[in-house]
Amino acid sequence: MRVLGINAIFHDPAAALVIDGAVVAAAEEERFSRRKHGKRPVPFAGWELPEKAARWCLEEAGLEPGDLDAVAYSYDPSLVETGPDGHDAQWEGLRTLYARRAPNFLATALPGLDPGIVRFVPHHVAHAASAGLAAPAPGDGDVLVLDGRGESHSHLAGTYEDGVLTTLHAQRLPHSLGLMYEDLTEHLGFLRSSDEYKVMALASYGEPRFLDELREHVTATGDGGFTVAPIDWGSLTKARAPDGEWTRDHADLAAGVQARLEEVLLDLAAWLHGRTGSRRLMLAGGVALNCVANSRLAEAGPYADIWAQPAAGDAGTALGAALHVARDGGDPPAAMPGADLGRRWDDHEIAARLDTARIPYERPRDLAAAVADALARDEIVAWFQGRSEFGPRALGHRSLLAHPGHAGNIERLNDVKGREQFRPIAPMVALDHAAEVFDGPLPSPYMLFVHRVRPGWRERIPAVVHVDGTARVQTVAAADEPLVARLLAEFRERTGLPVLVNTSLNTAGRPMADDPRDALECFGSAPVDLLAIGPYVVRRREVHAR
Repeated sequence: MRVLGINAIFHDPAAALVIDGAVVAAAEEERFSRRKHGKRPVPFAGWELPEKAARWCLEEAGLEPGDLDAVAYSYDPSLVETGPDGHDAQWEGLRTLYARRAPNFLATALPGLDPGIVRFVPHHVAHAASAGLAAPAPGDGDVLVLDGRGESHSHLAGTYEDGVLTTLHAQRLPHSLGLMYEDLTEHLGFLRSSDEYKVMALASYGEPRFLDELREHVTATGDGGFTVAPIDWGSLTKARAPDGEWTRDHADLAAGVQARLEEVLLDLAAWLHGRTGSRRLMLAGGVALNCVANSRLAEAGPYADIWAQPAAGDAGTALGAALHVARDGGDPPAAMPGADLGRRWDDHEIAARLDTARIPYERPRDLAAAVADALARDEIVAWFQGRSEFGPRALGHRSLLAHPGHAGNIERLNDVKGREQFRPIAPMVALDHAAEVFDGPLPSPYMLFVHRVRPGWRERIPAVVHVDGTARVQTVAAADEPLVARLLAEFRERTGLPVLVNTSLNTAGRPMADDPRDALECFGSAPVDLLAIGPYVVRRREVHAR
């Protein structure tokens, strides 16, 4: 089957293409539109579709809309509960109307598409499939989905056997751990449904002194679910203005909510494991992007093996919906080949863009060695290689790289990106050296767990050590990422360090760079010393010398 998956109803609109059970392409609309998160998650934006991402997915496979066997839409409007007792009843009718009309909207956006092939997939089933049917050895193991909300639920606990999902519990709205975290994000002056990762970072600066009060409001019910009572955040600490300074109270509140989230997750995982006895847990939903909580589950939970979908947020439901429909059609699922599922550019196309920009560039004989030389000199490098990543993490395809041995590079990179100074920057490390430097779940190819930096290394790589002594690690295996592995080896040869700073190639409020023009704009607008784009390098000093 040829199945196009679509996520559109809330935020992070995305498209994914699955052919005969294998993932061929996946991309978020923001990478094309250059609008962060694609759109805001408001009901009157529910009609907006990932038109550019969908068209690109088809082009990548050489298909026309009429060639598709199915379109999988990751929301089922028939499951929405409306009325005075329904969640968000004031606006739910509009969102539901747009969802019901999605087949016609899609047929307009993709001329030649038969609206009759559009299938609605429940939101949390799509999330579950994005993990259970995409993980290594797909089709077996437990799955836990937690996010803000779907049609009428905020959580799904289930198990896969031979690719078939059995749902064991689903938590009804208005109870939602994801919405609780979004509420806190807004109270702390950040953008909800966008900046939750900033709250996770801020939590490391605080102590969970509000934990007892939070335990009274957020409770696991013992049957696989939970309750979240309304929280008067202002009674705990004063709200922070969006441009205001954060205080110890703000950090302590973030720490308390993070701690309570982790406690409830452990309860939910224990209940699910008690029902199935499985050794494997797969995670999806926006809460699965909380790498601190994932690590707590790995360390203290009952599962021997935990895998989180790298596009765990709503974008990943495009992939999950497509896999679910393909599986229903008889195609056995194939493991995700990696997160690099987006656009790619050949050497000729990149050279043409550089020529159009009229900037000097060169093609070194050994790109990895040339870039390692620059990094060893403590230069900041913009790294644009291969296919772009699907999901919010830069994983060595659209990255800013730097030397981890200089503590000042934290402030330096946060200045380059224009973001808050309390935010950490992450390391990438060669897989065969990872256990020497970091203590935590390995391998960690998608930067979805935090690891303790081992004593003796904290002083050697201070730029990637967070205030609590941890780091959000990406491990690099040579078989999966040969060019990045060679770069790490060349850097280690020059410095003795098997680690590099790796953060996303973008500036604050902008989507990650996706095409060469984006990379050139970022290089031109930020104090980056070298751009490694395909086989070419552009040096800032040579640009300025002209």
